[in-house]
Amino acid sequence: MPRGIPNPAAMYGIAPRPWGFEVSLVRNGTRYYRQFGKASYGGLEQALLQAQDWRDAVVRSVPPVARRTRAEKLRVNNTTGVSGVFCQVAAGGRVRAWVAKTYIGQDEILRTDFPVDSVGNAALALAIEEREKQLARMSGLARLHPAEEAIRQGMTLQPPGPRASKRSKSEITRSTNSSGVSGVQFKMPNPGHPGYWLATTFTTGKGSVCKAFSVKEHGYDMAKSLAIAERMRQLAEKLKKAEQQENTQQRQPQPSQHQQRQQPQASGEHSFQREASGHSARP
Repeated sequence: MPRGIPNPAAMYGIAPRPWGFEVSLVRNGTRYYRQFGKASYGGLEQALLQAQDWRDAVVRSVPPVARRTRAEKLRVNNTTGVSGVFCQVAAGGRVRAWVAKTYIGQDEILRTDFPVDSVGNAALALAIEEREKQLARMSGLARLHPAEEAIRQGMTLQPPGPRASKRSKSEITRSTNSSGVSGVQFKMPNPGHPGYWLATTFTTGKGSVCKAFSVKEHGYDMAKSLAIAERMRQLAEKLKKAEQQENTQQRQPQPSQHQQRQQPQASGEHSFQREASGHSARP
C-alpha cells in the first residue's frame, strides 16, 4: 500500500510477492519475519491462509508495548534524562523554563511550563513531577493497526478450513520437471539408453527412497504411470510415519510449567525473530 495508507485488515503485516507472501511485524525492536511460498503450500490461497495464521499467532502472543512504556522511552535528543521533559532557552543560552509535555490522544496534549524566574531552581524538579502525573493518565497498548485488537480478541479475519501442510523441497514441482509430478523424473544415462522413470521421496534423517521403472521393460507411458503411482505410495508412507511419530510424541508426558521454566531455550526456538534493523532476502 502507498505510504501513510494502512493495509486492509486481512493483509495487515503481509506483503504479496511474485513467489507468495511474506509476513513482517516489529515488536519492541525485534522483527518477526517468515515467508510463505505458493509452491510450498500448493497455491496462493493456501500460502495466504498460512501467512495469516502465523501473523495472528504472533499478534496474540506478542502484544505491542504499553503506551506509557513507549512514552517513557528516551529520545536521542533528550538532554534531561527524563522523557517528556525539556527546557526552553532564552536569548544568550539562558534556560527560561522547564516544560513537561505528554501526548495523551489526538485531541489531548498535556503541557505545563515552569518558568525559572517564577520558581527558581525547583523548575526542573517540578517539571519532572508533573510529567509523572501526566503519564498516570495514559493507559492501554500502543495502537499499531485496527486489525490488531480484532486478532487478539479471536475475531479471525480469514475463513476457517483445512490447511495444507508445507511441502518439503523434494515435493515441489520444478519448472524443469517433465512429468508434471514432483519427485518423478525421466532419466537417460546416455544417448543410446532407452531411459527410465524414477520416483524419489526424501525423508529427513532417513535419506531418499527411490524406485526406477524401465522404459524398455514397461514402455514409455506405462513406466511413467508406474513411477507416478510409486511416488504417491511413497508420499502416503511418509505421511503415515510422520503422523505416527506425532501421535507418539503427544502420548509422552509433558513437563510441568516449573520444569519448562528451568529448561534452557532451544537454539531454534526464536528462529523467526531478528533485530528490526536487519533485512531478509528470499533464499
